[in-house]
Amino acid sequence: MNWLDEVKWDEQGLVPVIAQEHGSKDVLMFAWMNREALARTAELRRAVYYSRSRGKLWFKGEESGHVQIVHDIRLDCDNDVVLLEVTQTGHEPGIACHTGRHSCFFKRHDNDTWLTVEPVLKDPASIYK
Repeated sequence: MNWLDEVKWDEQGLVPVIAQEHGSKDVLMFAWMNREALARTAELRRAVYYSRSRGKLWFKGEESGHVQIVHDIRLDCDNDVVLLEVTQTGHEPGIACHTGRHSCFFKRHDNDTWLTVEPVLKDPASIYK
């Protein structure tokens, strides 16, 4: 059996993916992969996602330069979520979020409101041209 056949793909042929930072174990982002994206990620050891809005493969960092180098690829116990352990490149500390922050998970619930708890490290207007 092909290793990709063991993944439980959804009705659109996608699987959810969590990117976690190699050293700190911070959760950087959530995205989707199709079969080709996961195969390319394993082959290149670089994160390749599937952009649902653009309907095509998305090589993380292709516009921003914030590439994710893949150290480990894991599949959860139900075979329906992929975890990537990555080194986020392109800025120190690494920027994973299109808002210019380290992590996409920069809002924390507090007293029935969402607080922004991580700073913008680089203005997104200077990242995306």
